[in-house]
Amino acid sequence: MAVNTAKVEGRRKLKFASYEELLADVDRLTAAPVKTLGNWSPGQIFRHLARAYNSSIDGFTVIFPLPMRVLGRLFRKKLLTMQMPAGIKLPASGAKALFPPETSTEEGAAELRDAISRLQREPARVPHPALGTLTREEWDKVHLSHANLHLSFLIPNDG
Repeated sequence: MAVNTAKVEGRRKLKFASYEELLADVDRLTAAPVKTLGNWSPGQIFRHLARAYNSSIDGFTVIFPLPMRVLGRLFRKKLLTMQMPAGIKLPASGAKALFPPETSTEEGAAELRDAISRLQREPARVPHPALGTLTREEWDKVHLSHANLHLSFLIPNDG
């Protein structure tokens, strides 16, 4: 039975300020056993983030509904500063493109490391499917907030 991620308690409170901080957390999460509070394994979460990060360079296949796009653009500044909420349902096209299949922790972590490396060396970004055109710095905020959300469901058991 799927977990309602909007109601999960005990998640970590994360606020990555850089990709280096994010990668340090990925290293910690891959070095010891991890308790998962949501529906995805660590490998699936890492792969999902990698796909989203690469899509910000290559383009998205997801098209958000018009009301979501209008609201995203109207409230872009606020959305860029707030924590991404849990439990958001993607449109069917987005779920298909970004929902991760079963993935080992190591494979997912490698994909995420590669995607972050790519973000750091390639300056071009496509428009966000809900927020529209963003600067590279705004994209970084979105990506780090996205990681805060998903990695908050992983609880390291490292003593």
